[in-house]
Amino acid sequence: MAAASNLLSEDQFLCSVCQDVFNDPVSTPCGHNFCQKCITEHWNVSDRCQCPMCQEVFTTRPDLRVNTLFSEMVSQFRQSTQQKARSSSSEQQESRPGEVPCDVCTGTKLKALKSCLVCLVSYCETHLEGHLTASRLKRHQLMDPVENLEDRMCLKHDKPLELFCRTDQTCVCMLCSVLDHKMHNVVPLKEEYEEKKVELEKTEAEIQEMIQKRLLKIQEVEHNVKLSEEDANRKKAEGVRVFTGLKESVERKLDEFINTIEEKQRTTKKQAEDAIREMEQEISDLMKRSTEVEKLSLSEDHLHLLQSVQSLNIHHLPPTKDWSQVSVPPASYEGTMVRAVAQLEETLSKKMKTLVEVELKRVQKFAVDVTLDPETAHPGLILSDDGKQVHHSDVRKNLPNNPERFINDYCVLAKQSFSSGRFYFEVQVKGKTDWDLGVTRESINRKGSFTWGFHEIITLRHQKGYWNIQMRNGKEYKALDDPSVLLSLKSGPQKVGVFVDYEEGLVSFYDVEAAALIYSYTGRSFKEKLFPFIYPGHNHGGKNSSPLIISPVNQTG
Repeated sequence: MAAASNLLSEDQFLCSVCQDVFNDPVSTPCGHNFCQKCITEHWNVSDRCQCPMCQEVFTTRPDLRVNTLFSEMVSQFRQSTQQKARSSSSEQQESRPGEVPCDVCTGTKLKALKSCLVCLVSYCETHLEGHLTASRLKRHQLMDPVENLEDRMCLKHDKPLELFCRTDQTCVCMLCSVLDHKMHNVVPLKEEYEEKKVELEKTEAEIQEMIQKRLLKIQEVEHNVKLSEEDANRKKAEGVRVFTGLKESVERKLDEFINTIEEKQRTTKKQAEDAIREMEQEISDLMKRSTEVEKLSLSEDHLHLLQSVQSLNIHHLPPTKDWSQVSVPPASYEGTMVRAVAQLEETLSKKMKTLVEVELKRVQKFAVDVTLDPETAHPGLILSDDGKQVHHSDVRKNLPNNPERFINDYCVLAKQSFSSGRFYFEVQVKGKTDWDLGVTRESINRKGSFTWGFHEIITLRHQKGYWNIQMRNGKEYKALDDPSVLLSLKSGPQKVGVFVDYEEGLVSFYDVEAAALIYSYTGRSFKEKLFPFIYPGHNHGGKNSSPLIISPVNQTG
C-alpha cells in the first residue's frame, strides 16, 4: 500500500476545492474525490448539484461515501509528509515571538516561509513544498508570511478577498463583485496594487523630497543661528569696547571738570590766604605802633615825651596797602560744566562718526540695483530713459490710469520689490529744496482721494504704509513717523542712503558723505512686499527742478 501511494504524485492528494491535502475524502458518482466538508459546502451554496471537476450534473444530490482505499492512501501520505517535516524540523528555525508560525506544523511550530493567499495558510519550508511542485498549487499566489490570514476572507461570503472595488474603495471577493458591486469598477487586487504601489512610490519620493528640503532648511537655520551667535558675540565685544571707551571718556572729562573746579578753588583760596597773611602782618605792625603811642601818651615827663615823639616820628605810620581797592571774590564756575560737556560731546561725535562710517560700509554690502518703474509714475513726473532720475514737470502727460500708477501724489516706485532679507540703495538729493524718499508696502493707496489737499496727502503717508524722510523749503527735515519727528541736522545731506532689514523691521537713513545716521524706524512688522519710493517734489518755478538721482553705491570698505 505504501508503494502504491508513492506512485501517485503529490498533487493527486490535494482537494481541488480547498487545494489542500484531502481531509475525510469522499467520491462522487463520476469518480472524483473531494474533502467531505468541501463538496458539501460547495453544493450548499450552488444553484445545482454538479461535480466541480468534470461539471457532471446530478438531478439529486448523491449519497457520498468514504473511499476507503483512497482515504488510507491519503493517511499514509500525511504520515509521510509529517515524517519529512519532523526530519527537517531540526534543520529549520522554530518560530519566535513576533514571527509567523507554520499553520500545518503540529507540536513544535516552525517559522513560516510563505503565506498562500488562496489557501489562507502559512507554510514552513517543508509544508510549502507542495505549492512549489504541484501544478495546481503553483498557480496560487504566495507572499511573505503574514498573520491573521482570516482577515483576508470576505466576512459576508467567506471567500478570499481577490478583487478591489474602485467605486467604493474597498477589497471584495468574487461573489461581492457579482452581487453587491455588480455595476462597480472592480479590478484584480494585483492591478490595483501595482497602481497604488506607483502612487505610494511617488508619494514616498515627494515625502523624501520634503524631508530633504526640511533637513536642508534645518541646516540653513542652524547655520544662521551659528552666524547670528558669532555676530552677536562680535557685536557684544564691539559694544563693550565702544561703551568702555565712552565710559572712559566720560570719566576722563569728569576728572578734568573736577580738577578745573578744584584748581579754581585752590587759586581763590591762595589769593585769599596771601591777602589775609599780608593784612595780618600790617595789623601786627600797627598794633605794635599803637602800643608804643599809648605808652608814650601816658608819660608825665614833659621832656621825655617830646624827645620820644621826635625819635618815634609818630606822624609817619608803618607802610600799609590800600586794601579798599583789593578784592578776592568767590571763584566763578559759570560755563565750566557747559564747556566740559561740549568737549565731551565733540569727543562722542568723533566716536559716533567712526561708528557710523563702519556701519555704513557694512550696510553698503547689501546694495541692490534700483530702477524706477514708469508704470507707477504720476503723469506729472519725468523719468530718465535708464530709470535712474526723476523730476517734476509743469506739464501733465496723458498716460493710462493703470492700477499701479499714482494719480494724486507725485510719486514713483522702483521696479524691484523685496519681501525678505536686507537691501540698500542711495539717492542723490543735491540741489533740491523739496523731496521725500524711503520705502512703501505694495498695497498703498496710489489713487488717493480727490478731496484731499496736497499737504494732507503727504502728512498721512506714515499712516498708509510709508517709511520715509522728507525735506521742505530747503532746510526743514522730518521723519514721517507717528507722530512726525523734526530732524536736527548739522548740514543738509547731498546723498541719502536707505537701508532695510525686512525681518528686523528696520528702515535707516544715512547722510552718505557725512557718514551720519539721519533717522531709523525700528520694531516695524513687514508683511507685504516693500518697494523703494521717491517723491521729487514740485518744480516751484525752477527752484526745485533738479532731479532725484538713484546713484551707484561706492563700497569703500
